[in-house]
Amino acid sequence: IHSFCKKDDHNKENLFNSINYDVAAKKRKKDLLNNKAKTQYFHQEKWIYVHKGSTKERHGYCTLGEAFNRLDFSSAILDSRRFNYVVRLLELIAKSQLTSLSGIAQKNYMNILEKVVQKVLEDQQNIRLIRELLQTLYTSLCTLVQRVGKSVLVGNINMWVHRMESILHWQQQLNNIQITRPAFKGTTFTDLPLCLQLNIMQRLSDGRDLVSLGQVAPDLQVLSEDRLLWKKLCQYHFTDRQIRKRLILSDKGQLDWKKMYFKLIRCYPRKEQYGDTLQLCRHCHILSWKGTDHPCTANNPETCSTSLSPQEFINLFRF
Repeated sequence: IHSFCKKDDHNKENLFNSINYDVAAKKRKKDLLNNKAKTQYFHQEKWIYVHKGSTKERHGYCTLGEAFNRLDFSSAILDSRRFNYVVRLLELIAKSQLTSLSGIAQKNYMNILEKVVQKVLEDQQNIRLIRELLQTLYTSLCTLVQRVGKSVLVGNINMWVHRMESILHWQQQLNNIQITRPAFKGTTFTDLPLCLQLNIMQRLSDGRDLVSLGQVAPDLQVLSEDRLLWKKLCQYHFTDRQIRKRLILSDKGQLDWKKMYFKLIRCYPRKEQYGDTLQLCRHCHILSWKGTDHPCTANNPETCSTSLSPQEFINLFRF
């Protein structure tokens, strides 16, 4: 009996040591992942349940940080249809929701932002869009860093100062971009008939793009001042009631649609349009990108999906 008890104690001690070893190994692995700023968490499922309360089937809450980690934004920025959507979402988070992200989600946010900047540096497109995003993020971080102790900033203050330095470096890289003229010597935009040039310009949804295009050549400058062009732009973004409140007459007594447009964008949000968006299934409350398979029990899952704007996506996590 005495020898059996000693043997049993020996087994218990080995079991205890084994458990301690497993816990220590897991802790070292977790610390290693947390110390690597470039490390991201990848999940097999590219969708997430959006639930606002505990139920028998689901416990806890779905947070903005959890959704940001799970919805594969790293791949989305490589898709031209989703790029503007992700950039707008990053901008909205930078304005007011940065402190709502967990530490891992904040790391993923900065990693995705770095990938966005590198993509713009390579293809030399959407430069102004990313400049505005970086400026918004930098302004928000300046406010949060100055209010340390009063707001929730996950991580050491030195880490955030380093991230702010990275943002300044990215801004400098974007400012130093030299647009290279393509070697293609075929038909250019200015070689097209005027009616086609005007038709293409009507597809631009940002008045600043029209102004920039008009600075390319004198002929384009004349087209970019077309009153009908600016009228359609105003009517696309704003309601008749909003337009009537901001009427501006030119020296000739006509409505100055160009000045009205820039006055309206300072007063009202512009209409947003994206090639592809995140979708919420009304039947099973699963959030995913369009075309992503998810375990929906509806007979016709496609009819249950609702497209979400970036602001509507953030509003899902405001409890």
